[in-house]
Amino acid sequence: MTQTDSYRLADHDITLAHSDIPSGRYTIKVKDLPTEQKPREKMYMLGAKSLTIAELVAILLGTGTRKEEVMSMAQRILREYGEKALTSELSPKKFAELVDIPVGKASQIIAALEIGRRFFSEKYGKPAYIKTSQQAYEHLKVISYGKKEQLRALYLNSRYQIIHDEIISVGSLTSNIVHPREVFQPAIEQGAIAVLIAHNHPSGSLEPTEADINTTRQLVEAGNVLGVELLDHLIITSKSYTSVLNFIQE
Repeated sequence: MTQTDSYRLADHDITLAHSDIPSGRYTIKVKDLPTEQKPREKMYMLGAKSLTIAELVAILLGTGTRKEEVMSMAQRILREYGEKALTSELSPKKFAELVDIPVGKASQIIAALEIGRRFFSEKYGKPAYIKTSQQAYEHLKVISYGKKEQLRALYLNSRYQIIHDEIISVGSLTSNIVHPREVFQPAIEQGAIAVLIAHNHPSGSLEPTEADINTTRQLVEAGNVLGVELLDHLIITSKSYTSVLNFIQE
């Protein structure tokens, strides 16, 4: 399969129910901003639609911590976690651990997102489809800008719709820290028929490492046992991508 080939889901014995984020070493503190640029005051004067995502997250956080100012924290969360993955996150504890913030602040964000999810339904927007590796790359390219390796998973139904999007781990990808249960448990919980995983190489290299290959083989075997197909495993950089699954099948 080449990078431009379409994905084809295998049959399984399963029945499914019918930035503005600048990267810099210095961030101006909210208290030092002009009044009209402070998130809360800006909302009062211009309305919520005038705020950036980072400013909205800063309002949800309320305050920063002793080691990190609130706007810097909000920008870092979006930069390291990604907006799309954040909107799908359900666990405050896991979210807090991955982005290194107090669980109370993580709970505030997850609660706000849950309210949005409950008000938003499929009739208000078309779900994303992933039928090719190029579509997967476009959907996940945001992780290429991270300074750490990030393993992300997309969970699909039988119509190739994304029904769940989750960060599996942050850090070097090895079969020791990426256990199959962490990848496939959300698939079982969400009723997914297939999972597509991707991770970034901050170095910019598209060459699969030995750990990438071993992890992929382990996940393919686990998926075969569970009846959840590993549709692909992409290595992503800001300029391109490659398929580890193709590499081990050649």
